[in-house]
Amino acid sequence: MDHLIRGIHHVTSGVGAAQEDINFFAEIVGQRMVKQTVLFDGELPIYHLYYGNRDAQVGTIMTTFPYKQAGIRARKGSGQVKITSYTAPESSLEFWLKHFDKHGIEHGKIETRFGQKRVHFYHPTGLEFEIVGDDSDERNGWTTDEISENDAVRGFHSVTMSVREIGEQSRFLQEALGFKMTGQDGNYYQFETGKGGAQKTVYLVHEPDVPQGSWILGEGTVHHVAFAVQNDEAAQKVKLHLEGLGYTDASEIKDRNYFHSVYVRSPGGILCEIATSDIGFAIDEPMEELGSNKLLPPWKEADREQILATLEPIVNPQITVKNS
Repeated sequence: MDHLIRGIHHVTSGVGAAQEDINFFAEIVGQRMVKQTVLFDGELPIYHLYYGNRDAQVGTIMTTFPYKQAGIRARKGSGQVKITSYTAPESSLEFWLKHFDKHGIEHGKIETRFGQKRVHFYHPTGLEFEIVGDDSDERNGWTTDEISENDAVRGFHSVTMSVREIGEQSRFLQEALGFKMTGQDGNYYQFETGKGGAQKTVYLVHEPDVPQGSWILGEGTVHHVAFAVQNDEAAQKVKLHLEGLGYTDASEIKDRNYFHSVYVRSPGGILCEIATSDIGFAIDEPMEELGSNKLLPPWKEADREQILATLEPIVNPQITVKNS
């Protein structure tokens, strides 16, 4: 599967209030707001917000569902993505410490794991993030009045999955998704696909005493991580491969408007998605206007007025900001 799985596609989490989330990603982390849309599944009107780097590339996209309005909170625990990690130049880590202090963001100190320096920090709802010093990542960061190109995050480095047992989740990553185990640092295990590094890394953290977290969509947890494939043909091949191994709960291919997806629950409990890379975010608004409009999937357009009336008002602070 290593020739089909191209690394991380996106990460999707449940968060609190929508505007709080926008302010965190757009102004604190310095991500470009890529899309304002809504939850495609079910009948509950919930925003679905997307953030990425300057080019809105696969492998940089964080998507969130602000569930505070619905009053639904998920429970953190094992069987979830515990940490989502971004890359930035190693020289920027001191900047990030000062930046987080300035804005009152809870964070740790600079630490080293697997030979890379990193800073741990937290979303207001308790989601855990890292910035990993990686000078080899040449993707284009989004800049703000406070975050320069020299300091900007480039995109995802990795995700860290919390598991109570390593064995079967390790087997899933290797046999089902084509990753290779490339190292261990304490209770962290490193898996990489392709040449490894940014966007192509997954960690398992062994936490045998941490109770199972919830699987629902709700505030405060990562719901799933998506892995990138080229197109529907590749997604179907991965689906058949998963089913052949015995992971017969792999879903049908679902239309997510900006990509097509197959979902499968991994042995450690983490929901994994296989998402295509050949559609993109410019199908319903130009690249220069990404994140500027409230967009609905075609099958929900007939209910646009009713849906938007139930959602809290939000403002994208980047609409009036020009980014070179």
